[in-house]
Amino acid sequence: MGELEVVLSDPGPQRRGLALVAHPHPLYGGTMDNKVVHTLARSFHGAGLAVARMNFRGVGASQGVHDDGRGETDDWVHVADALRERLGDPPLTLGGFSFGGFVQTRVAQRLQVERMVLVAPAVGRFEVEAAPLGTLVIHGEDDDVVPLSDVMAWARKHSLPVTVLPAAGHFFHGKLRELAWILDHSCGCAPG
Repeated sequence: MGELEVVLSDPGPQRRGLALVAHPHPLYGGTMDNKVVHTLARSFHGAGLAVARMNFRGVGASQGVHDDGRGETDDWVHVADALRERLGDPPLTLGGFSFGGFVQTRVAQRLQVERMVLVAPAVGRFEVEAAPLGTLVIHGEDDDVVPLSDVMAWARKHSLPVTVLPAAGHFFHGKLRELAWILDHSCGCAPG
């Protein structure tokens, strides 16, 4: 596995849980500094959650090489276990954007998760696992990377509602404010 670059934003003893936010595909420029990842992290932190962002293997200061989601899943499980032990086992929220959403559905198969938020999950590109009932799925109407029809077919199979942001593309250019509003008001992320 090697060393992993993780950034933790912790509101302190009053934290209401822990959120892990996963970034888009590392072979196409995805990093923990992606603007959608930051939007997710800000919403979770604003709701009183400690938030961890991690660069996947081979990105930034994280060691290793891309492993098609297998090693990346293992890494998140390892980070989650370490942080939960350090923070007193708070309730866990998973958030992921694109490839990061695919990885987080795999993490959810291995950990007890209270809440999940998937933004433009990369269904059709990867074998995205079933997400827990109550998962918030947000997708852009004009996504040219992951077609909305693919996300709807996946969500239909798992009985999940999808919040569609009109005129938004895969990277939510010009739509981050709207994305943040949806996150703050639809996923239980509004400040408590």
